[in-house]
Amino acid sequence: MSLKNAKKVDTNRYELEVVIDGEAFRDALNRVMREQGKKITVPGFRKGKAPLHIIEKFYGAEAFFEEAFNTLYGSALDDAAKEAGVEIVDDKMDFDLVSISKEDGADFKVTLTVKPEIEIGTYKGLTAERVAVKVEKAEVDEAVKAMAERNARMVAVEDRAAQKDDIAVIDYEGFVDGKAFEGGKGESYSLTLGSGQFIPGFEDQVIGHHTNDSFDVNVTFPTDYHAEELAGKDAVFKVTVHEIKKRELPTIDDEFAKDVSEFDTLKELRADLKAKALERKKKAAEDETETALLSQVVDSIKGEIPEAMYENRVKQDVRDFDYRLQMQGMNLETYMKYTGSTMEEFSKTFRPQAEKQVKMRLALEKIVELENITVEDKDVDESYEKMAKDYSITVEQVKNAVPPEEIKKDLAVQKALELIKSTAVITEVEAKAETEKKPAAKKSTAKKTESADKPVAQKSAAKKTAAEKTDDGEKKPAAKKTAAKKTTKKTEE
Repeated sequence: MSLKNAKKVDTNRYELEVVIDGEAFRDALNRVMREQGKKITVPGFRKGKAPLHIIEKFYGAEAFFEEAFNTLYGSALDDAAKEAGVEIVDDKMDFDLVSISKEDGADFKVTLTVKPEIEIGTYKGLTAERVAVKVEKAEVDEAVKAMAERNARMVAVEDRAAQKDDIAVIDYEGFVDGKAFEGGKGESYSLTLGSGQFIPGFEDQVIGHHTNDSFDVNVTFPTDYHAEELAGKDAVFKVTVHEIKKRELPTIDDEFAKDVSEFDTLKELRADLKAKALERKKKAAEDETETALLSQVVDSIKGEIPEAMYENRVKQDVRDFDYRLQMQGMNLETYMKYTGSTMEEFSKTFRPQAEKQVKMRLALEKIVELENITVEDKDVDESYEKMAKDYSITVEQVKNAVPPEEIKKDLAVQKALELIKSTAVITEVEAKAETEKKPAAKKSTAKKTESADKPVAQKSAAKKTAAEKTDDGEKKPAAKKTAAKKTTKKTEE
């Protein structure tokens, strides 16, 4: 298998003519006939027992050409692209079978989109700021308090009425114009008072009541309520309080530290929380500086980038987002319902991020080329071992999933990033006061939807999940390609 010809036909478009020699094609043809021979019956022979020359004589070798060709197509195309010095970035391509025969093999042409050639501006000696970080005592206090709240226990309240932040275990049933409505009934429901779980006014009227009290709650449904038949209507809820509970925080002392951590004293726990908070802040500050440097490099690149690269990156980001949702017990379809969005609208939100990621990867790869950055085999081995440890699988499993060439590319890109950072001029600055930070984000105008299994008295509590930052590496299409058009029984005269 070899590259016969390669020529540029347009910006980022190449035509490759590839030859699969006769010997390789005959070997593939024999493998296919041998495999298919197990499933077919030839007169005079038991099923699967006919010799290859009999199968070929009975069916004709041309009947197996297409399958034989497809077994070789992917690797032949990859080898040809490598020989031509181009990298395919889109699975969509124009395909033309020039010739195919048992004796001479196959000759085919493909016109495809390749990774662009780009120019890059200055990437050494860039300037950026890095925020000086510190952890205040109040921040550690808040962290300890949060641990105490996570370890709080619920205790029954019997000597007073319900208060804000208590949990009231209630039965309720709603009526509009004297008639009960669907979804307006609940039993032994644990309602945190002041949480805003129920429609406005409901929780305020539970506050002040005691265990075993039965009473009416009078409310008006919002005019934009999701159930149109209830929107703007006055309603009466019959409510009974079965139990009132409050959160009881543990005493914050050395015993608390022993119970919630591996430390013997509160002082040691606080020191650990401070150290971890400091590490997180340093990492965040470093990430911001890195982003500022990379943005300068990305802004300096010149070149026409194929649309397919952006589209592939968006698809990958959406798949990653879906995977994270599944880890949280949700999926993309459910998320779409909650947000009232379509897949097209949702995918568009990833476009700016995808463009930045693609340009960033191209810029770093260009630096690898210009600086002649190389990666040693021992670095690849270390990377395999780390991945195996991170995913709790064997090194062999990692190697089977990720080819060493991809590892080398990623490590080389990381070295290019380190080069940018090591040559940059970084000025350390004080953190801005809270009032100087970004203005509050505008309220989302995304359509609100209601979860089908929520009681109608409640407001929608759809979980909000933000798209997380993904890696900067441009994910490639799978190495194996499939022929754009199926081959036909075309033999050479």
